[in-house]
Amino acid sequence: MADKYVVGDVLTGKITGIQPYGAFVALDEDTQGLVHISEITYGFVKNIADLLSVGQEVQVKVLEIDENASKISLSIRALQERPPMKRKENAPRKSLQARVDEKDAVGFNSLKEKLQDWIDQSGIKG
Repeated sequence: MADKYVVGDVLTGKITGIQPYGAFVALDEDTQGLVHISEITYGFVKNIADLLSVGQEVQVKVLEIDENASKISLSIRALQERPPMKRKENAPRKSLQARVDEKDAVGFNSLKEKLQDWIDQSGIKG
């Protein structure tokens, strides 16, 4: 296997099977690899069959070769351009410290206010 394929190779293969966890891709007559569901595309994939089908030709990148287990890990996503991050257009961007200060002001005060109620509910007398 390692003499045929190397990590980083970009290959064309044919989908031979689809399972809930990924798709099997035949790289040649003797070698098959797995594209894990997380390596199909960017974002959440609920149903692999919505994106891929048995018999479909796909380009894949070799991520890992495990000679001992005779397994090849493949990725379709690695050959795709990463989508731009979604950003709220109108929202002003706050610094990390400003966001922490904002959460701290509310978070710890609400704990402080509830503490006596929790002690009273527990039945512990101090």
